[in-house]
This record gives sequence, structure tokens and C-alpha cells, in this order.
Amino acid sequence: MLNQLKLWAKKLKKQLFILYLAYKDERVSWYIKLFTACVVAYAFSPIDLIPDFIPVLGYIDDIIIVPLGIMLALKMLPTSVIEDCTIKAEERIQNERPKNWVAGSIIIVVWLLIFMWSCFTVFKLLN
Repeated sequence: MLNQLKLWAKKLKKQLFILYLAYKDERVSWYIKLFTACVVAYAFSPIDLIPDFIPVLGYIDDIIIVPLGIMLALKMLPTSVIEDCTIKAEERIQNERPKNWVAGSIIIVVWLLIFMWSCFTVFKLLN
């Protein structure tokens, strides 16, 4: 059981990396790139739609929403792009751990801006 969960998690990580590489591919249309970027950003974001501290419901996004988003994004992508990105992902994963500090920084900045906007809006409504 535990080994199956580990394999499932590795497969999800690989699929997310494939989506990240597909986002950069010129053969992918802009709306698919947008959806793919949202899926990858949400998967790596520390902020969840449903907070994890809520019993049972808190893990729904990790167990259902993220895999569903990955599945939909992969179905939207052309097969040739998926094949090319799979090869690239396997090569890069074997050679080194993929790191993208720019993408991580952008995600953090976006969430900080949303948080600041929310605080400003609440403060404005209270006064």
C-alpha cells in the first residue's frame, strides 16, 4: 500500500514536470498554456483552496483536485508535445533535480499580492 502511494506520488511529480515543460512549448496554444500554468502553480502553491487543517475536506484538493487538473491538462495537450516533454522530463530528472526559482518566486509573489489585496479590502470594509 505504501509503495503504491509512493509510486503514485512520483508519477504525479513527473506529470507536473511534463506540464511545466509543455507550458514552454511553442506548439501549445495560449489557452492550454494558461490552464497548464494554473494547474502547475496550484500544485506547487503552499496555499490550498481548502486548508489542510480542516479534517478530511482539507486533503480533497491534494487527492482529487490536483490529479484531476493534471489529467485534464494532459488530455488538452497534443500527443506529440506530451511525448517530447516526457523524454525531456525523464532526462532532466535522471541527471538532476529540476529547480525553478523564478517560477517559485512568481507563485509566492502572486499569493502575497492576493493576501495584501484581501487585507486591504477587509480593512477598507471595516472602516
